[in-house]
Amino acid sequence: MRTSVTMTSATPTGVLRSDGAVTATGPETSADGTRATPLRVALLGCGVVGSEVARLLTQQAVDLQARVGRPLELVGIAVRRGNRPRPGIDPALFTTDAEALAARPDVDLVIEVIGGIEPARSLILTALGHGASVVTANKALLAEDGATLFAAAARAEADLYFEAAVAGAIPIIRPLRESLVGDEITSVIGIVNGTTNFILDKMDTDGAGFGDTLTEAQELGYAEADPTADVEGFDAAAKAAILASLAFHSRVTAADVYREGITEVSSSDIASAKAIGCVVKLLAICQLSDAADDADRTVSVRVHPAMIPRSHPLAGVGGAYNAVFVESRSAGRLMFYGPGAGGSPTASAVLGDLVTVARNRVRGAVGPGESSYAARAIASIGHVTTRYHLSLEVADVAGVLATIAHVFAQHDVSIQTVRQNGRGEDAQLVIVTHRATDAALSATVASLRELDTVRDVTSVMRVEGE
Repeated sequence: MRTSVTMTSATPTGVLRSDGAVTATGPETSADGTRATPLRVALLGCGVVGSEVARLLTQQAVDLQARVGRPLELVGIAVRRGNRPRPGIDPALFTTDAEALAARPDVDLVIEVIGGIEPARSLILTALGHGASVVTANKALLAEDGATLFAAAARAEADLYFEAAVAGAIPIIRPLRESLVGDEITSVIGIVNGTTNFILDKMDTDGAGFGDTLTEAQELGYAEADPTADVEGFDAAAKAAILASLAFHSRVTAADVYREGITEVSSSDIASAKAIGCVVKLLAICQLSDAADDADRTVSVRVHPAMIPRSHPLAGVGGAYNAVFVESRSAGRLMFYGPGAGGSPTASAVLGDLVTVARNRVRGAVGPGESSYAARAIASIGHVTTRYHLSLEVADVAGVLATIAHVFAQHDVSIQTVRQNGRGEDAQLVIVTHRATDAALSATVASLRELDTVRDVTSVMRVEGE
């Protein structure tokens, strides 16, 4: 059981006590003028983000103490290779025994920036089991097994904070978890992967192909040597699962997220989007369905490239930036925008969480845990409704339009617009539909491919953001 502390108010030169006296404070002084016992911090991982966290903990020690009420003392950093030079960090802090560091009984706060599933999961569970509060940036682990981590935190009466797991420096987790907790969120749509946004933005502005733009992204450091997690949508899917879990108070894992990457997006798709006043973005879309009975409402979570109108707030998000667009019953439409990756932005989010959990530790309090009371069912992609943009190569013969329109009608998919480019064997039809279910559209495409007059269905892309 943690003990309570006397609340005081900080002044520029000290601390204003309840009796009206001002007590001078400094890096080693508590509110009552005595030497403050530091909160001991262990750091698991010292890559791009971890090294920046360590640097900020040292450089901003005085300010952090003023904000927390006690000093924060970095007592150990777990690394894979202890002999690797890391300028600006005391080498005496490094250890290759991450398990021992996470299990230290004198550690109050643990920061995990290793990433991946294991050993991160075991280390976090060890830290929580020893009573430490945890700050993590591990989106993959939270999306796969967040329930286990939350349960361990609840048993330990400790905090588990993870602002840096989604969208870097953008404060989106805390608004969903705390600021909007009194509202009903109906939709969260975001650009949550900077690599893919950079690629699609360059394809739109420069007219380059996917391969060339990916190479440029790698040269600039926006994309990894193996970009699979980004370009195939795995990274965005993990973030979408976290956002949906928070927004709709239901457990959503990465396995529940429908996922498509951007590797099949062509220059023709980009040009087609421009022709209808749209831009292509990789979107994470989390939606709460409408239903007469609240118990029947479901959650859909998907990640895929989509065309959105250039007038939509997300359409103007360029480069490697991220943005999240939230709609709720009472607050209406809100947008959060900023750098979504990188050492400094992510470290900023980590330090923000660290200050919060440290303040909670000083007060003997615990912040919000998992909220999954709604336990809404996850809708399959087949039940999701949206508009679609299709490109077909067809034979320019009499009756082809009527035949194709009949196929759409058979599957209850209404056509909004049709445009034909070219004639003869090279004719192309571009069709935009009204809203239809994904299952109906998939059945339509399958039937179109069986027609003798349809040479190929070259592209199918969703149209979002009405």
